[in-house]
Amino acid sequence: MKENYCLQAALVCLSMLYHSQAFALERRSHLRPSFHGHHEKGKEGQVLQRSKRGWVWNQFFVIEEYTGPDPVLVGRLHSDIDSGDGNIKYILSGEGAGTIFVIDDKSGNIHATKTLDREERAQYTLMAQAVDRDTNRPLEPPSEFIVKVQDINDNPPEFLHETYHANVPERSNVGTSVIQVTASDADDPTYGNSAKLVYSILEGQPYFSVEAQTGIIRTALPNMDREAKEEYHVVIQAKDMGGHMGGLSGTTKVTITLTDVNDNPPKFPQSVYQMSVSEAAVPGEEVGRVKAKDPDIGENGLVTYNIVDGDGMELFEITTDYETQDGVVKLKKPVDFETKRAYSLKVEAANVHIDPKFISNGPFKDTVTVKIAVEDADEPPMFLAPSYIHEVQENAAAGTVVGRVHAKDPDAANSPIRYSIDRHTDLDRFFTINPEDGFIKTTKPLDREETAWLNISVFAAEIHNRHQEAKVPVAIRVLDVNDNAPKFAAPYEGFICESDHPKPLSNQPIVTVSADDLDDTANGPRFIFSLPPEIIHNPNFTVRDNRDNTAGVYARRGGFSRQKQDLYLLPIVISDGGIPPMSSTNTLTIKVCGCDVNGALLSCNAEAYILNAGLSTGALIAILACIVILLVIVVLFVTLRRQKKEPLIVFEEEDVRENIITYDDEGGGEEDTEAFDIATLQNPDGINGFIPRKDIKPEYQYMPRPGLRPAPNSVDVDDFINTRIQEADNDPTAPPYDSIQIYGYEGRGSVAGSLSSLESATTDSDLDYDYLQNWGPRFKKLADLYGSKDTFDDDS
Repeated sequence: MKENYCLQAALVCLSMLYHSQAFALERRSHLRPSFHGHHEKGKEGQVLQRSKRGWVWNQFFVIEEYTGPDPVLVGRLHSDIDSGDGNIKYILSGEGAGTIFVIDDKSGNIHATKTLDREERAQYTLMAQAVDRDTNRPLEPPSEFIVKVQDINDNPPEFLHETYHANVPERSNVGTSVIQVTASDADDPTYGNSAKLVYSILEGQPYFSVEAQTGIIRTALPNMDREAKEEYHVVIQAKDMGGHMGGLSGTTKVTITLTDVNDNPPKFPQSVYQMSVSEAAVPGEEVGRVKAKDPDIGENGLVTYNIVDGDGMELFEITTDYETQDGVVKLKKPVDFETKRAYSLKVEAANVHIDPKFISNGPFKDTVTVKIAVEDADEPPMFLAPSYIHEVQENAAAGTVVGRVHAKDPDAANSPIRYSIDRHTDLDRFFTINPEDGFIKTTKPLDREETAWLNISVFAAEIHNRHQEAKVPVAIRVLDVNDNAPKFAAPYEGFICESDHPKPLSNQPIVTVSADDLDDTANGPRFIFSLPPEIIHNPNFTVRDNRDNTAGVYARRGGFSRQKQDLYLLPIVISDGGIPPMSSTNTLTIKVCGCDVNGALLSCNAEAYILNAGLSTGALIAILACIVILLVIVVLFVTLRRQKKEPLIVFEEEDVRENIITYDDEGGGEEDTEAFDIATLQNPDGINGFIPRKDIKPEYQYMPRPGLRPAPNSVDVDDFINTRIQEADNDPTAPPYDSIQIYGYEGRGSVAGSLSSLESATTDSDLDYDYLQNWGPRFKKLADLYGSKDTFDDDS
């Protein structure tokens, strides 16, 4: 409140000072006002008079922010021609005339009716004129003047931002520039010190300082450590009036963050790490973790780990987990509790990125000792060999020992072992194993020719813990014995030309044969070929061993004839080179064939030879011609018979049994509900010889035989039924229930009795058929045929 009262008192004093200046100006404007001027010649000798301005003034000033009770007197206008009688009227126009500035039209006094703010408007331009009060005639031309608003220090400095954020590396030198802050003052910079600013720091010492004229903030202390304090809050003040007493001020906050540099080496928090690993652990399994702490952040805090020394360098390795910055110790190779129970490692942690500026701070790495204890585990048995290969002769008796596998428990307990064969690898169960000592034996004779190698797997498990087991492959080779005789490599067949010459026509072999043996090469070649002892002196052929596992068959004589013998079977004995040797007798077929003069085969067919010898080509042509003529005659005969349309079977026209076709009904009496409908015998399909099945869909169409088609009006019932039976038997599409026995069913107790005439026409019956005359016109035909026998006799 005291500051406000002082400010108002200062404003009042300044206002009184300016008022006195304005009255002095007004008094100076009354100095001999005159409108007279010097004379000038005009055109055509006219004398022109130049009027001088009748008022004298300068710029007017009005202080801003005046809050007094009365309007502020800006100044007074007065004309030299104003005699004070009130005939002159002063008029004011321009910016703010009538609203901000008003004029007394009689006295010419100008007042400011409102408080002015220079920061809103610094000056106003007005027009003044003196006119006749009665006629409003201008007494003088209008004159322009300016009213300037005089500035006072009424605006404090303002910063561009309310808060600032800046970064500076830690351990920066003193005086390192951090950031520049800038404030502005709305007051007039050309008048006084109202807009002259001075910067100072209110908070943040002794770490930072600010330049008074520029506002640049700089570091004030050396070796500021981010790890000790990362963020600082600084308050900067800007004060006008050159920083003197009574000036206005404004403040801003600056948050300064120290950025990290690599000025700290990694350090292990302890000197020794204790770890343990089971001997059952597999390579790649994590053993433990170490961590060196580095207070730096980002890439400055990255640490890498290495094993630099120790007796476990070959068994362990260390990697870096870059997410947690841990050193992960892993198993590189399996360890064995029984071999060694503890290992020691020396692990080094070093920074990845090193700042050369701080290399003098010391080596940026640290080491630690890692001790790893190996824990005992119940390990599975271990075979003495990674795999086994055994041999056994084929055809060996069941129970023959093949070989032995051996395993032991590596643990200190040395548990007893039990052996077994993986039956998935021995599906035929060729082998068995002694569960106690691991001896493998055969269960049946083996055949090398079927399988030369057998591969099985053997399990070894601890008796007290069957889950601890090991598996080893065992390959068993079946050794060959000479149990297969050699035989022809192919079904050989020889050919020899017939001739009348008693000696062989050629010294070339008839055929060359070779042999195959299923046994191994040691029991196979060399093969020996020979004739059986009983025919060693065969007069026709002989065998010569070529001593290269082949043999040639030669003819001992000539003069072979197909008429005498066209085929020879020659037994050949083949022996192998095994111990003991095996042999077999193979039969070679040799045919006698006809050959040309060059010895090329023409025919080996004995029938063709005989036919060619008995008939000439002309005779064969004549026989074929006769056969063709007979076929033509048969075809003409059949064609003529079809044109005459004569039935193939001639029935007697007077045969009364043809009437059964006309009736189309041969069932039983009223009680015959199981009889077969004889209408199927004469349905449209039946007339054409085709009777479709009703119970199944035929797989193919049955083609009727035209020779069995009967004539509809001359049918013998017996032949008709036999024909239908034959067709049904040969027709695959006929119903299986079609049987002739159905036709003989006559029903039981029919009142009308049987109407069949099959027997009445051929036997002498004493039945009386006169009652047919009373049955109406439908039975008239039957009554005429079978009734009134006496009447017919009398007529005759």
